[in-house]
Amino acid sequence: MSDPYIPELDLQYPDKPDAHFIERVIENPFEVDENYPFLEKKIIFKLWSALTYLGIFTLVFTLAPFKYGLKIEGRNNLRKHKKLLKNGALTVSNHTFKWDFLSVLMAVRYRRLWFPAWKENLGTKDRNLIRLVGGIPVPSSLRAMGKFNEAFDVLHQKKKWIHVFPESSNWPYYVPIRPFKKGAFTFAQRYNIPVIPMAFSYRKPKGLLKLILKEKPAITLRVGEPLLIDPSLSRKESILAMRKLCHEKVVELAGISNNIWPCEGD
Repeated sequence: MSDPYIPELDLQYPDKPDAHFIERVIENPFEVDENYPFLEKKIIFKLWSALTYLGIFTLVFTLAPFKYGLKIEGRNNLRKHKKLLKNGALTVSNHTFKWDFLSVLMAVRYRRLWFPAWKENLGTKDRNLIRLVGGIPVPSSLRAMGKFNEAFDVLHQKKKWIHVFPESSNWPYYVPIRPFKKGAFTFAQRYNIPVIPMAFSYRKPKGLLKLILKEKPAITLRVGEPLLIDPSLSRKESILAMRKLCHEKVVELAGISNNIWPCEGD
């Protein structure tokens, strides 16, 4: 395996692999309690959400190949396992640039995704967009966590797909795959749904892309084969086994032969 392309950018990453790269500006701090509408039912919200996705499916999908040089590989792994994925799936990827979630949407082709979001992020200027595209804040209290889980139970009953960034925080253009939080894989075990590993990696831009991207690299998103939970293991063992397997697959998809981080992130 050849070494992955490493962008030459003057970026200083945190020492802790789950620390935030950019300090968030909390404009409207709030607590997520058991009365929070984890799945918003208001018609006006659903309308705005539909319009937001329409904008993503048209404008974003058109711009991404130029704005980031985005190229997606491995979509055939979704097509050939269509029957396996019909009852829902968990998509997993490294967390590396501003449009990474939108790029995953592009990879799964006009399918909505829901994802657990830092509740602190819903106090930032991006709070409305996070909610409209499918972000569900992770609460702190046990009572609220029960409602959070109920929301994902409803989504699973409707055979919806879930996305997680198990690295937890976004590090722009970082190459090694950081440790994964095991909580991200509880969805796969709880609902017995396939896990689809994906990996963002980078290319040296050429031709017109070199003029558009300037010092930034072009981005490739690779989609892997679905992974299945081992039913012979206990709940805890199956979650840890899936984390290890998925981390290995994401590292492989990213083209990394010697990853510096272990899979364990908590």
